Amino acid sequence: FACWSGPPARPSERRGRGNDPPAARGRHVVSRTSPVTLYGAAWSVYVRIARLALEEKGVPYERVEVDVFSDTGVPSDYLERQPFGRIPAFQHGAFTLYETGAIVRYVDEEFPGPDLQPKDPQSRARVNQIVGILDAYAYRALIREIYVERVVAPGQGRRANEEIIADALPRAALCLSELNRLSTEDDFLCGSCVTLADLYAAPMFACFTQAPDAIALLNQHQKLCQW
Repeated sequence: FACWSGPPARPSERRGRGNDPPAARGRHVVSRTSPVTLYGAAWSVYVRIARLALEEKGVPYERVEVDVFSDTGVPSDYLERQPFGRIPAFQHGAFTLYETGAIVRYVDEEFPGPDLQPKDPQSRARVNQIVGILDAYAYRALIREIYVERVVAPGQGRRANEEIIADALPRAALCLSELNRLSTEDDFLCGSCVTLADLYAAPMFACFTQAPDAIALLNQHQKLCQW
């Protein structure tokens, strides 16, 4: 305790960078009419999530096709936007951004239109929880392992890996069970209006339901079927 010198200063009392105006901290000044560009492939689930957010908010935008799986690798100019080589990336005027979660929340908060995130803390937390489940658990089981092996692989002329599918089915069932349990009785997953939870789920379910395995799993969850 010899080092104890009292409580830290409140943020408003700290000197230096914390008290600089926003522009001095690197904030890009943009207007709502500044051009919006989304970078990524049309087939990507995560690009579709970002596009749905832009569409729901009524934001005009341009999509630039980026093939991160090309024979020559991720385009070098794209790596300047997204050093990890994932899609999508986003630009609004001079402001650039990557990571789907950051993009859709920025779009929701920056532009007018229907709110995609509830104001109520508990409802907002539920939306974020469902988004987290879809992102961390459902995408891998439903898309990368079941959809890709059952639907994409035959289209590419190769046989589905039944071992991968069999391993994914219990995890997919758990994801669907939790989504069904956590969703409300309303028209959408988290209430009577579209939220980020719906925007994340819709592209994933659009792919997943193309796999025959999806029918038996979804039939066990009435709310998801009605959604």
